[in-house]
Amino acid sequence: MPAPPAARENRRMRVSAKADYAVRACAELAARTDGESVPTDLLASGQGIPVSFLERIMGDLRRAGVVASVRGRSGGYRLARPAAETTLADVIRAVDGPLVTVRDERPPSLTYDGSAAALLEVWVALRASVRDVLDVVTLADLVAGRLPASVHDLAARADAWENA
Repeated sequence: MPAPPAARENRRMRVSAKADYAVRACAELAARTDGESVPTDLLASGQGIPVSFLERIMGDLRRAGVVASVRGRSGGYRLARPAAETTLADVIRAVDGPLVTVRDERPPSLTYDGSAAALLEVWVALRASVRDVLDVVTLADLVAGRLPASVHDLAARADAWENA
């Protein structure tokens, strides 16, 4: 018997709005070839992100060293290091913390017994697969539309676009 809709909703991996907005804002910064800082309101309007939410996100990104803030009349934000050296994982970790947790714990800190003993290896493999995507895609790749072949291959799988 299929799971009820509410249960299906809880079975998926979730990318938070905060992480999505952070990556999109950083992509806007990476697309700026002049290296000039960009005010938060322009970043927000460029991607349709609520300004007040983006201001908090930019603070998280600044504290993590992903972006740098520029004060003054032409102030705003710029990437703290080149887009080719900043991965999507860097951005997501800055706003959401570790990429994969189970009950808010990192997989290596978990233990399972008996019939569930192999579950730890599943969670570690899940973390490795997420890293295999997010640690290899840089902001420069994203903006240029040149994703690594490994990412294209995963997205090209027949089941990749199915909602299950």
